Amino acid sequence: MTAAVSSGTPRRWLAPGRMFLSVPFDYLTIGGGLSLIAVALLAFGGQLGAASPASSWIPVLVLASNSAHFAASTVRLYTKPGAFTTWPFLTMGLPLATLAVLGVGLVWPERIGWNLQALYLTWSPFHYAAQAFGLACMYHYRSGGSLGETDRRLLFGTCMLPFLFAFLDARDSGLSWFVPPELLDAAPLARDAVRATSVWLAVGVFVAPVLLAVRLRRGSGQGLPLISWLIVLTNGMWWIVFRFYEAFVWATVFHGLQYLAIVTIFHVRDQVARDDSRSPAVHALWFYARCFVLGYLLFYVWPFAFLLAGFALSESMLLCAAVINIHHFIVDRYIWRLRRDTANRGVVER
Repeated sequence: MTAAVSSGTPRRWLAPGRMFLSVPFDYLTIGGGLSLIAVALLAFGGQLGAASPASSWIPVLVLASNSAHFAASTVRLYTKPGAFTTWPFLTMGLPLATLAVLGVGLVWPERIGWNLQALYLTWSPFHYAAQAFGLACMYHYRSGGSLGETDRRLLFGTCMLPFLFAFLDARDSGLSWFVPPELLDAAPLARDAVRATSVWLAVGVFVAPVLLAVRLRRGSGQGLPLISWLIVLTNGMWWIVFRFYEAFVWATVFHGLQYLAIVTIFHVRDQVARDDSRSPAVHALWFYARCFVLGYLLFYVWPFAFLLAGFALSESMLLCAAVINIHHFIVDRYIWRLRRDTANRGVVER
């Protein structure tokens, strides 16, 4: 998600913010409050491990939340008014390019396929951070705030800290994609520097928002609404606290839930403006039903088509997931623009 600088009026310091639907819904789903509750309950019960009773629900949650959220960007693109005129390559050329890249990866899995996998794993935490930045800005503008260019860049940098941490800490992606771990282990000084930087980044994920909040208070006197800070902090928690408890998969579930909530709101308001014969609830359910079905087809059916063509199922599943992620990241770069999209701005401002 990307956000634009908006003019606004001064607002109260650390106000709850102006919601899209309601305080409970926005704070729990888009703000990430449910993830805080879940990690507290699971940690208290000692059930965050892969063998915990809660883990039996993970496949269902991944399908209902994460798989559906990848499909949601595609459904949103093709149901967005004027999409084919505004983005001809995005709507018609990118799917063909995605298929071509997937085919090349399947033919040369060790040379091309592995790099596609590493690319999507490296890009994922950046996508999470960009979504946190975009949502934090949306709520700030919706609540009547504004951001100067310097403050906007500082907020962006704060949101990027979890991505930088993941970049240094990941295996088979991030830094290790470019610098093999065995090469880094052969240089103790460099290895220790990377580890120390990771620690400082982990600390900065939770300290930087406080410092930025103080700066905003002293500067413009506005401050971001509480839900904006919650979004920033929960994204940091997903990449650091969940990792600590060896339950990284939960991050994908709550990220998907966050995405589905906000994209459904934007879709419903667009559709209601075009056709008010259906209730918002019907528009929302029909949108999610398409996302769910498409997500199931993409992740659980599509790979078998390549199995029939003679490719290994494991490679087909991994590379299909990689190109679906990359396609999602690219589409998101365009459909969430505020500067050039009056419809998106209208939803934020209404």
